[in-house]
Amino acid sequence: FFEKAGLKALRKMPATFRGGGRAQTFDAYCTAVKNRRPDELPLLLVDSEDLVTTGPSAWKHLKVRDGWSKPAGAGNHDAFLMITCMETWFVADRASLKQFFHGCWRNQSLPQWPQLEIVEKTKIFRALDQATTACGARRYSKGKVSFELLQSIEPAEVERVCPAAKVLLERLRSI
Repeated sequence: FFEKAGLKALRKMPATFRGGGRAQTFDAYCTAVKNRRPDELPLLLVDSEDLVTTGPSAWKHLKVRDGWSKPAGAGNHDAFLMITCMETWFVADRASLKQFFHGCWRNQSLPQWPQLEIVEKTKIFRALDQATTACGARRYSKGKVSFELLQSIEPAEVERVCPAAKVLLERLRSI
């Protein structure tokens, strides 16, 4: 995803770490901030899980939802949210979904939401499940399929539809 967003060409390709669950990801981020080397800038990217009602500050949302405080040494703009989940990014790029799932994709099962970042996570998952119900072993699920799909979606389309994704990519391009 980040390479397709042009970050590799800009020599700003982030080193990514999949932390497993939310708590493990946050712990790994805190460790990276604490042990930061001069040539590193640890950034946190997690699903918001819930609708964001706390304003534009990711840290405020994470404090309210998870009880996470910004660690010492972290910047005010070093936490980013996939609102409400990574799957929102997938739904933002319907053409890539259709191509990825080929003939088993049911486009009519995916509503045309005018603002994706205000759609609840459960609705996103239900729509993906219904749209891939005929896909057998390739039916959408968290894990292997989700990370394959992340590599296939078009960042420009995600940026166009998901303001939080645009903020993340602009931050990465500015580093």
